[in-house]
Parts: sequence; structure tokens; C-alpha cells
Amino acid sequence: MKYEIIVVGGGHAGVEAAHAASLLGHKTALITSNINNIADMPCNPSIGGTAKGIVVREIDALGGLMGKVADKSHIQIKMLNNAKGPAVRSLRAQADKVIYPKEMLKELKKLKNLTIIEGMVANLLLEKNTIKGVELENNTKFLCDALILTTGTYLKSKILIGNESKEEGPHGEKSSKFLSESLKKAGFELLRLKTGTPQRIDKSSIDFSKLKEEYGDPILWTFSYDSIPTYDPLNQEKCYTTYTNEKTHKIINDNLSKSAMYGGKVEGTGTRYCPSIEDKIVRFFDKERHQLFLEPESKFYDDIYLQGFSTSMPYEIQEKMVRSLEGLEDAKILQYAYAIEYDAINPLQLKPTLETKIISKLFTAGQINGTSGYEEAASQGLIAGINAAKILTNKEPIILKRNEAYIGVLIDDLVTKGTLEPYRLLTSRAEFRLILRHDNADLRLREIGYKIGLISENQYKKLLTKKELIQNLTNELKLTKITPNNIPIKIKQKLNNKVLNTGYNLYDFAKRPEIKIIDYLENKLIDTNYSKEIIEAVEFNIKYEGYIKKTYSDIEKLLKSEEKQIPIDINYNKIKNLALEAREKLNKIRPLTIAQASRISGVNPVDISLLAIYLKKEYNKNG
Repeated sequence: MKYEIIVVGGGHAGVEAAHAASLLGHKTALITSNINNIADMPCNPSIGGTAKGIVVREIDALGGLMGKVADKSHIQIKMLNNAKGPAVRSLRAQADKVIYPKEMLKELKKLKNLTIIEGMVANLLLEKNTIKGVELENNTKFLCDALILTTGTYLKSKILIGNESKEEGPHGEKSSKFLSESLKKAGFELLRLKTGTPQRIDKSSIDFSKLKEEYGDPILWTFSYDSIPTYDPLNQEKCYTTYTNEKTHKIINDNLSKSAMYGGKVEGTGTRYCPSIEDKIVRFFDKERHQLFLEPESKFYDDIYLQGFSTSMPYEIQEKMVRSLEGLEDAKILQYAYAIEYDAINPLQLKPTLETKIISKLFTAGQINGTSGYEEAASQGLIAGINAAKILTNKEPIILKRNEAYIGVLIDDLVTKGTLEPYRLLTSRAEFRLILRHDNADLRLREIGYKIGLISENQYKKLLTKKELIQNLTNELKLTKITPNNIPIKIKQKLNNKVLNTGYNLYDFAKRPEIKIIDYLENKLIDTNYSKEIIEAVEFNIKYEGYIKKTYSDIEKLLKSEEKQIPIDINYNKIKNLALEAREKLNKIRPLTIAQASRISGVNPVDISLLAIYLKKEYNKNG
């Protein structure tokens, strides 16, 4: 059987890739080992979080699925860092583990060009370093023009608990045993990575009276710009917090050698930003306690996810650890924690399009590229799906810049810096985070989604209307004056009755930290009734105008260096005085621009200067 595009793997990367490819008009097949595990959440069924919530908004702005499905399936939602600046605010939702995959499968079944096939891929079919298809473990072959690998944690996966190890994927699913060897034969360098998941506790065995309740926000939120919220914000599922204690720490320290991680069983490198509880106890030995969250997985069963308590300790030690926690003295463990090892490719072997440098028309996305998290995976899947469609129609690929999206930061970090541990997206990784906000993802990316073909005419018109309203409110504020004679009493009180010596337009007056646009509306200084979304967008622009201008100045410098392209066939060995490490890294990564070269770890400013001088001389020489 022949397809234009085949997607291997039905996780969060796979569903976005398949959706994009088929929606763009290509005959697409999604091959997954188990159709019931499509968009499964083997770890915490949460969507969003710090930086990640902004990624979900970006996926939606480009025409992806994750935000829409999260809006249909969450049981609690809140805005993180709401008391802080707009650059670090992100939505986080606790999704229903039953509803989310069902809703995602519904979306996929709507697609006319998509066929879902159950099977385990064993081999890549190649011809002169170009992908031609795949062969399943049962020897069935499927041909294609482009292939997207989104294998998650299944490549030679191994479950580790204490001294026990099983060649399984999450939930005891079958491991992909042979595809790693096929990748190695094709010339790929593989990494061995590790992640893990904590225990699930029977709700009825928990004493919630000893725990602190954590509520969703009492206002309506959506990830998608097109969702209409239908949930009751005052009737969301509650989460809870507890803490480790001295007894917990003693149990862990006394049994470290029994942990798969500290007992020498683990080969893979774990994630720095989501460590196991034994790793936390060892690395942060001076901390008396660590916060843990108890979060419901679904409305349909009573499993409570013990976030922050991931471990690879034996079963009997896990029992003691869990029951040392306040409120869990009589806890019944329904599923024990485990570590999981799996293969991934070195992402330095990827182009910024997510096409591999080694095999033409072969794309990879998600945890196979060394990332962790559903959101990071979904965003890569979306970009891979788009670019697979682009390469088949000989159109320019989509490469998001670091100033355009967190997705751009994520992919650029992977293909330029690489990773030796599961990569997690953080706000601190984005140097332009002040303009990569939760509120403006549509303003940044929806037009791009429209040009690609994933955003409809109606969605695009909605964007244009939003832009117009933002401009109208901005103009109104700049044209309306406030003077010492017409300042309302309530606004004067906000200024601690300071006397105004001169008049201001409302735009400049709102730069004062005490003043908000809503004050103008409440005091009838402006008549037009704008939505909260429009007011918030204009407010951010006013309050952070100086910082935003500086950011755009920095972006201009970046874009100039992005324009300075490096020939793909450049011989770095000819550049005199280039540091040995820089020469090795540049030869390996083959950056496309001076800007990308400057972000490679081990390539210093002096190396960039030498490279720029060499390019200038060669360009002049060749006339």
C-alpha cells in the first residue's frame, strides 16, 4: 500500500503530525501499536504549565489540535503566575485521562485523508538515502513519499523497578525492539534517555482532611482561541498538596542502593527538571521537605496521581515511602512508580525543519528528538507534519524564529545546541519571552497558520477584527486627554491624591503602575466597551512599552545575523585560527546562518568573528 505521508506513533506528536499532513490534502497513514493508546497520557494527564501553556496556545494559533481537545476534556484549569508579569503567565489544565484521548480520536476520524493502522514498525525502507517506506514486524510493507517518526518512549523501552527490568513500554505495552537497529544502520547516533512516573493512589484510602486543597480559577479560561467554555468554574475537581518529611527522607536514604537509579540498573540520562524523589533527596540534601501534589486522573475512576514522587524503588520500599506522607498513612497504591529507559536520536542530526540530515524526507518529532513533555512533542509533530507536506509540494518550509514562538526556541535549541538529557521547555530559555506571551500567540502566529492552510477564513477574519480593536483602543487612549480639572475622584485616590500639574493623554497616563484601563471605563473617560482580551492586550503594550521596544531592537540585530547565510558546503578546516572545538561543532551541526552558529555551545564570539571575516573574503573573491 502506498501513502504520501506515513506517521509512525500515535502519541501527542503523532496525532498533530497526522492531522496537519492530512488536513493539507495529503493521503496519510498513522501507524500505531494500539489504537486505544492514541494521545495517551502515561504520566500526569495535565496540559500546559510554565512555558508549556504558551506552547499549547501557539499550537492552536497555527491550527493544531491540542488546545481544542484540552478545552473539551479538562477537570481543572488555572493560570499559573497570575500575580507575576505577563511574560511568565501560562495556563495549566488537569485533563481527564479518559476523555482526552477519546476526543482526540474523534478529531482524527473526521479527517478524510487519514487512515489509522495498528502495527509495530521494525525497519525503514530506504533508497539512496531517501525514505521509501516502512516494514512492520509482521513483514507487511507500506510505501510513502515522506515519513515522520514519533515513537515516544517506545524505542527499545525498558521498565525499571528496583532490581527488576522488563522490556515494555508505558502501561506494559509492547516495546519497539527493532527500529533502533534500523536507525543505527542508516547512520543515526542514538542516545539512551530515562524518565519516570509516580504512584497512583486509591482516592478512598487518602485522608484529605490533612491535606491542603488546591482549586481551579473561578473564572473561565480556554487554550483555544476558538473554544467557547461550557464548564462551571466554581465546580471543578480539587487537587491537594502534601510534603515529604524526615521519615520519608530516612526511608529513601536507607534504601538508595535498592533504587534502579542508584543501584546501577539505569543506563539512560534522566531529566534535570523533573527528577525522581530519591534524586531530589540526594541533590538537595539540605531541604527538610519537598512539596507533592495529589491530582485526580479522571472523573470516571478514583486514581490519584502523586506528582513529584517519581521513583524506581522496589514495591515494598514504595509502600513505606508513600505511607510516611501526611494524609497517606493508610494509602493503597493502585499503580507503582517506575523508571523507563528508551532510545532517542541525537537532535543535532536534524535540520530546523525537523527533517533529518541523514535520510531525505524522513522527519522526527517528540521524545525521539530528546524532549520531554506532551506539549513539546505536540508542537514538533505539528511542524513536522507541515514540513512533510511542504517538501512534497516543493514549497518553502516553515521555520519559526526564536522571536516568533516558544516552538521556535524549542526546535532551535534542539538542532543547534543538542541535548544529552530529556529537554524541557522553560521561560528562561526564551530571550524574547516578553513578546512570546500567552495572550498574543494568535497575533504572532495565526496569519502564518492561515497562509499554511490550517486556519480557516473565518478564523483569520476573527484575528483581523482583534487587531483592529486593539488599534482602535490604542488610538482612543492616545486621543483622549486627562487634565487636573477633569480627573475623577476615584482615580485621584489611586494616586494618593497627588496633584497633576499638567494634562496627559490616557495612553501615557496608563504607564503609571497604579492606573489601569479598566479605571477609564469605570469612570467613563472612554465610552467604548472593549472585551477583557482587548483591554489586557493594550494594557501589556502600554505597561511594558520600553522593555518591548528594547526587545524589538535586540530582535532586529538577531534578524540581521539570521540573514547572513552560511553555504552548506563550507569547509571549516580552511578557516585559520578557528578553535578546535568550534571547528568540530561547526562541521557536525552545519549551521545555516551566522546567528545559528553563534548559539552553538563551544563556539565563541572570536570564532564567529573569524567565520564572518572568512565568509566576507570568500564572497568578495567570488565576486
